[in-house]
Amino acid sequence: QQSTASRALILDMPHHKKPRLDGPAANATISAVVEHNAASAANELSGDVIAIIFGCFPPDDIMRMRRVCRKWREAAKKTIVPMADFDVDSVDKFNAMRVMTTALPNLQRLKLSELGRGHKYCDGEDPDEAIAAESADHSTHDIDIISNFTRLQSLEIYDAPLNGIYPVLFNFPLLQKLSIWNGDDVEWNLDMLSGLPSLKELVVVEEEHSYGGLSGNVRSLRVLKDTLEKVNIFYFSDDITGNFMDLADFPRLKVLHLRRTKVTGDIRDIRRHDFPALESLDLPYTVHGGVYHTFQLMSDVPSFMHAIHLLLQRNPKLFKEDLFPRAFGWSLSEDSPDWYDSQVSLLQHIFHMLEILSDGGETESIESPQPEPPFRLQLIQAGSRRGWSWCTFHGEHSCEINWLDLEPSSQSGDYESYIEGLQRIDRRIDFYRGYYDPPTDEEYRRLCAGFSRGT
Repeated sequence: QQSTASRALILDMPHHKKPRLDGPAANATISAVVEHNAASAANELSGDVIAIIFGCFPPDDIMRMRRVCRKWREAAKKTIVPMADFDVDSVDKFNAMRVMTTALPNLQRLKLSELGRGHKYCDGEDPDEAIAAESADHSTHDIDIISNFTRLQSLEIYDAPLNGIYPVLFNFPLLQKLSIWNGDDVEWNLDMLSGLPSLKELVVVEEEHSYGGLSGNVRSLRVLKDTLEKVNIFYFSDDITGNFMDLADFPRLKVLHLRRTKVTGDIRDIRRHDFPALESLDLPYTVHGGVYHTFQLMSDVPSFMHAIHLLLQRNPKLFKEDLFPRAFGWSLSEDSPDWYDSQVSLLQHIFHMLEILSDGGETESIESPQPEPPFRLQLIQAGSRRGWSWCTFHGEHSCEINWLDLEPSSQSGDYESYIEGLQRIDRRIDFYRGYYDPPTDEEYRRLCAGFSRGT
């Protein structure tokens, strides 16, 4: 068989002297020449140029290519690794990462996951003693080595076996995205984010109903005022506090989700120029007007609905769609002086139904229970017109609609959809027709008495 060099020589001969090559032999010859010429050309490139070329490949490929020669190994050290996924989800991947800390130090994206049964990262400062004791016989791995990735821009921690305080996680000057999922054994404070001066996205999610190690005041985020674009803290913690309005002047903040925290504030405090870039808002019940907030007084509700209306005029998609019809789960507090109990509870009605059935009665003879008091709120959308009303818990019975804007003109293109929506809503305004607010206790009992008589 011909050597690679002889094949190349043949192709370099004058055209009239070249032997004719067909089929597999021709393909093999051409491939060999291409490989030979590519290798020669690559050796002529500078290390800086090779590093730029390596920057077009994911980390795994670069780690393989660096083994070609010393020049390529040195080029790999200079390579700015693209934002490709590298998930440390096994001991083998951890060992690869350990090599990469010196061989590929310009890694930009890293995910730390579970290492496998019987393996964990070294305990951090002030670890939970019970967790440390349970994992005392596990093989430990040094997490501090990630500090070598000084150009890291994205760090995700998902179910990683960590325990305690890890300052190394919060010392990356170029980091733009930090995600911590199910990291309830990681103890940290929002103050520690000062070590991430370029941070744009902060995502902290606890998928299970456990109270984790995150604490701090949201005012600590002010050190990131000029960079933060997204804050999503979905985390059971009584130790995440502060007033959400401390972030109102953040010029780039698009997403602010603080559900499950104990952050406070009042949505009525949001003015026209506050949160200038905001696209999505999700606040906890501890905020006046947050999700599942309960009102002490019925008279407070109109001002909150007006505030929501103004926010929706700024951005109709500011709130999650599933929260909008149910008015964010708003309701009257049972501690309110306006609260009273239902005349006949559903449980009482069930017991009554069982008694009749046990005596041989028919289900048709059983009257429906009187509607419960309308102590929940709902937002109404009929065409382009928006309003709100009080309703029963599941929305079967509604009070009259309190409109937030004017009725569209009968000449407008939206008028037909407005009428259709209005008719759909009107079917539920039956028991409480004529009431724009829940009836008083006395009025409610009178309505129930009339309902029982069929009047």
